[in-house]
Amino acid sequence: MGAQKAPPPSGDVALDVRDLRMRYGTKDVLTGVSFTAHRGEVLALLGPNGAGKTTTIEILEGFRMRSAGEISVLGEDPAHAGEAWRARLGVVLQSWRDHSRWRVRELLGYLARFYAPYATADVVRPWDVDELMDVVGLTEHARAKVQTLSGGQRRRLDVAIGIVGRPELVFLDEPTAGFDPHARREFHDLVHRLADFENTTVLLTTHDLDEAEKLADRILVLDGGTIVANGSADQLARELTTQAEVRWTSDGRRHVHAVTEGDPTRFVRELVTNDLGVTELEVRRASLEDTYMSLVHRAEADQPDRSAGPALTGPSEQTEEVQS
Repeated sequence: MGAQKAPPPSGDVALDVRDLRMRYGTKDVLTGVSFTAHRGEVLALLGPNGAGKTTTIEILEGFRMRSAGEISVLGEDPAHAGEAWRARLGVVLQSWRDHSRWRVRELLGYLARFYAPYATADVVRPWDVDELMDVVGLTEHARAKVQTLSGGQRRRLDVAIGIVGRPELVFLDEPTAGFDPHARREFHDLVHRLADFENTTVLLTTHDLDEAEKLADRILVLDGGTIVANGSADQLARELTTQAEVRWTSDGRRHVHAVTEGDPTRFVRELVTNDLGVTELEVRRASLEDTYMSLVHRAEADQPDRSAGPALTGPSEQTEEVQS
C-alpha cells in the first residue's frame, strides 16, 4: 500500500453506520455493523460469500430497507433521501446487461443529462463526456456500439456509467472483474484520482486481496453479520499476528524459523553472527491473505473472546529444516 493519508477533519464524514441490523424472516444477516468513512477515503469491504456484504451495500445505496440501526450517507438517511441525494452517489455493479445497441458516447451523453439539474456551486455535474471517456480509456471506442465492446472495454463503460454524474460517494462491486493487468492498473489509477483529486469517497467490495491492499486506505472485514476487523492492511497484520518467518540457506539446506513474538531482527543478527555461511536470507511478514484467513477462521470458530481484542496467539517458536 502507498503512504497513508493524513487523518481527515472529524466533521468530514461521508458514511456513518451504527449498529446496522438486517433480518430476513428468522435469519439475522447483519447483527450490528458499525463503521465510518471520511471524504476522499477508499474503503474495501471484504468477507466470505454470505457474510452480508451485498446487503450492507444495498442498504447504504437506499435500495433495501434495514431492520434496525442508524445510518447517515452524505448526511442523509438512505431510507428517506430524495433524488438530489441519489444524484450524489455513483454505483458500479458487477455488470450491466442492457444498452447493447447504444453507441458509447451517445449513451454516456444521454445519462449525463439526468445529473445536470443537480449541479451545485461546489460540484459541477455531470462529468464532461469526452473527458470521462479519456479517463476510463474509451475515447477510441466512442462511436462503437456497446454490444461490440470486449469484456474489459464493457467493464470500463460500467465504471463510466457509475461515475458520469461526478459522484461524491462511489460504490464499486468487484470493479476489475475481467480486466487484464494493464486495464487493472489504469483502473487503480482512476480510483486514486477520484479519491485524491475529486475528494470522492469509495467503498468497494472485492475478492481480490491484492487489489484491496493496493487501493484501500482502510479494510473492513465482514463476517458473521458484523465487522470483525477495521484498519489498514499493515495495521491488521500487526494486530492479528506477531509471527514472522525467517528463511535462509546454509550448507545447501533451506531453513525456516518462525518468530512468533517481537521483532525478528534479533534472531537474524544472531543467525548471521553464528553462521557465516548463511545465504538467501529472507524475512516474511504475514500477508493480507494470511491476515484475512486468520480473521475469517476466528470469526467462524465463534470464540467467546472475539470482542476482547484483535490479537491472536501464534504457535510456539520453532525452527524447521526444509529440504532443498
